[in-house]
Order: sequence, then structure tokens, then C-alpha cells
Amino acid sequence: MVDLSRSFEPLTMPRPRGAHRYDVFSPKLGRRLTLCRRSAFDAWLMIESDPAAQTFRERPGFTAVDGQRCIVDFWARFSDHECLVLLSELTPATERLQNRPDFDPEAFTVRHINAVERAAARVWTENWQRMLPVLVVARGLVKPSLRDAIERFVTTPQSLLAIEREFSTGDPVLIRAAVFELLHLGRIQAFELRTESLSLTTRFAVTTAGS
Repeated sequence: MVDLSRSFEPLTMPRPRGAHRYDVFSPKLGRRLTLCRRSAFDAWLMIESDPAAQTFRERPGFTAVDGQRCIVDFWARFSDHECLVLLSELTPATERLQNRPDFDPEAFTVRHINAVERAAARVWTENWQRMLPVLVVARGLVKPSLRDAIERFVTTPQSLLAIEREFSTGDPVLIRAAVFELLHLGRIQAFELRTESLSLTTRFAVTTAGS
């Protein structure tokens, strides 16, 4: 099987008129991405924040939708399947590029992310907009021993404030980054972040089997 996370550079496409350009850094990939639509930015946040997504690639190639050849917005790999992500605003393919895969939609799970799903995830993705910069700034600086200690501390749910107080002898930025890294890795969870804005009262707890 071709490793799409390494084999292809993302397709370059012109920015639609009036669309914003989003230059972001993906901790999951360890590199920068350029996205040209808010819908693509929101979908990236949904994939980036999903611990089950092992890796992904933006604009890796093409697929057919209702007989029309379109650009695949994202490809993502999970432990048990690979997934094509298509946004509701399909981007027609205007040219055939060599060495670019045409994905058979029958061979992949196809996930369509529309405006309703993006709106339902808005609180979650807005929280990750706040947390990801902390991860990026502290990238490579958080010691595994700190992550392990915090994971043990949240065996019973603890607020962000309680965690920061418990480890107050360390750099507060690194403590918060360690919490967010554990969440990013799926080792801890915070269900409140799906319905409430991140705050010092947000509770984090170790991830339990089946949750």
C-alpha cells in the first residue's frame, strides 16, 4: 500500500476569490499546511484533534462524486481503515496531473463534512484553535515524565487550575502544553470542551477503555 502521508505533495490550487488563506502548523504531521477555505480549516481542526487519526494528507488526489472528478480535501489513516474526507463545497478537477492518484470511493470510507457537522463541532474546534498554538510553541520541550505524572494525577477528574497548582514548581506554559499534548494523544479526555469554552475550571481525566 502506498503511504500517502509521505508519497505526495499536496495539490496546489488557486485561492477562491474572496476566500481567506490559512497557514497553520500540524503537530500530527510536524509541518505547515496552507488551506484556502474556512470549511477546510474547520475540517483540519476536526482531524488534527482526533486522537484516532494517525496521520493525514491534505489535497492528496482526486475522486469521482456523482460522475464528477473532484479534488479530495483530505485523506486520513486510522488504525483500522483509511478515510477520504470531502467537504460540501466540492472542488472540481480542472486538469489531470501525472503521478496523482484517483481514489476509488468504493475502496475507502468516505466522510462528507457539511456545514451542519462543522457547526455542531464549533465549540470543540474553537477550543483547539486556542490549544494548538500552545502545543506548537512547546513542541519538543515537554518531558515525558511530566506527561506521565499529569496522567497519573488525573486518574480522578481534575480541573486545569488544580493541575497547574499541583505542578506549580514547573514552567506553567509547559504544564499546560503537557495537558494539551495528552489530550491530543488521546491519553486523557475532557468532554466539557465539546460544549464549553476552555477555562481554568475545565476538567481533565484519564481516558478509560471504551470511552
